[in-house]
Amino acid sequence: MIDALVISNALLWLVVLALLVAVFALARQVGILYERVAPMGALMIDSGPAVGEAAPRFDLPTLGGGVIAIGAATERSQLLFFLSPTCPVCKKLLPILKSIAAVESAWLRIVFASDGEADEHEAFRRRVGIESFPYLLSAELGMAFRVGKLPYAVLLDEAGRVRAKGLVNSREQLESLFTAKEMNVASVQEFVTGQVEQGTRS
Repeated sequence: MIDALVISNALLWLVVLALLVAVFALARQVGILYERVAPMGALMIDSGPAVGEAAPRFDLPTLGGGVIAIGAATERSQLLFFLSPTCPVCKKLLPILKSIAAVESAWLRIVFASDGEADEHEAFRRRVGIESFPYLLSAELGMAFRVGKLPYAVLLDEAGRVRAKGLVNSREQLESLFTAKEMNVASVQEFVTGQVEQGTRS
């Protein structure tokens, strides 16, 4: 009887040790996978004004009254966020954009842009609580930046140059635009690809 208990205890300890080794191996593999799969930045579509070029110049009226200059020298960078009242992803990103605007107000101004009927957009603007932001209705603006899918964002620097742009579906993709500006690269994707290629060569 005692021999059976000793043997069963020994077997249980062997199983526990085997499980610990398996968990450690899996944790290591997850870590390696995490390093290899870089975070996805905003998806840059190679059309419209290129990163580093001057943005098209516009002076456009806002829904709230007044005029805003696009592509001109300004005190703060501008994030043009192209959206639609019927776009569910756009609506999901609005609280994130409001949060970013509050935190980054010293250097960044968020400008919403779309096209269509003013009444529909005015109602949408009030419903989602973005009345304090500039809101532009201009098909020409969207065509100038070659906006084909939404939500789309373009980051302009204080000199009116395009610093980053792309399709954005999450906070990470929005913040990748700011990271691209800070790192002085066209996009985070471009930087990561360059690092991978450099690592492959070395």
